[in-house]
Amino acid sequence: MAAEGTGHRVGMPDLTPHETQRDLREALKLVAVTLKEAELPFALTGGYALWARGAPEPSHDVDFVVAEDDAAEARTLLAGRGLEVVQPPEDWLFKVYVGDEPDRAMVDVIFRTNGTPVGRDRLVGVEQVEVESVLMPVLPATRLMADRLGAMEEHACDFQATLPVARAVREQVDWAEVAELTADNAFAGAFLYLLERLGVIEPLAGPAAGEPAGEPDGGVATPLRRTSRAS
Repeated sequence: MAAEGTGHRVGMPDLTPHETQRDLREALKLVAVTLKEAELPFALTGGYALWARGAPEPSHDVDFVVAEDDAAEARTLLAGRGLEVVQPPEDWLFKVYVGDEPDRAMVDVIFRTNGTPVGRDRLVGVEQVEVESVLMPVLPATRLMADRLGAMEEHACDFQATLPVARAVREQVDWAEVAELTADNAFAGAFLYLLERLGVIEPLAGPAAGEPAGEPDGGVATPLRRTSRAS
């Protein structure tokens, strides 16, 4: 889960990682097209949004974000498309299952991140990126990394998985803004310190504590199209 937890792909012991990702990409497209056709504000978030921006492809679930005020309408739209919509115990998202057991893919539709309701203003002007031949809004890398680091806690703190993601999108991220947005999360601060020590990003503070030391090297190089590689 990109915002407040770690999702998982519903059990499929006989599927290869490539097959799992293929099914997740199909689920991604189906949910995106359904919301897009209804003109309901949404955006791709989480691991697949980072993938669309150049990070390694995940193999767990797909995440979308909608405004909390639009969550009920989104549920109705997706259920009307014949998809299985489930409300888990968590009160900040609902789940959509695409396909049949045991090979179905899971999509999380999030309407509250890190305890804060998502407003429609967060989805205004989000960049459109072509993902698997479907043009859709994809959250910016700075917001994606802030959400990912902000969700870290004692029982969900996977630096090993997050490091290659941060390396891949580092030139697209305003790391000073990420530090500000995650200032109350010690795990996020520790990860940012690790990035500094590894030379992935420039130091975030100059001689005076809290003084910006400049932007990371390189310009923004956001990919405008993301498709799967042929096997």
